[in-house]
Amino acid sequence: MERLLRDAAAQGLMPEYLNRLLKAFVSQDANDEEQGCREHSAGRLSDTLIEPLSDREFEILRLIAQGLSNQDISERLYLALSTVKGHNRNIFDKLQVKRRTEAVAHARKLGLL
Repeated sequence: MERLLRDAAAQGLMPEYLNRLLKAFVSQDANDEEQGCREHSAGRLSDTLIEPLSDREFEILRLIAQGLSNQDISERLYLALSTVKGHNRNIFDKLQVKRRTEAVAHARKLGLL
């Protein structure tokens, strides 16, 4: 879409409107860059995972790596135990593992931890 807008701007079509739209792409690029930093130094997670982990899933994964139990994580984050277990399932699915120890090992291998 950005390329099409730039082509239209190069032809002189509706310059004020197109400039306003193109500024939105610049803002989005900055947001994407910030998100990329949050997605850790392993590069874009979309390159290494089928679906990237959410911020909350990263938080829970880090606590798992610290050796906390689901109950400990639940208490620390003020979440229901079932919510923590649901996040665990999502983490395991995204990392394509079956156990907590495998999740931590695979995340380290990918440079996520």
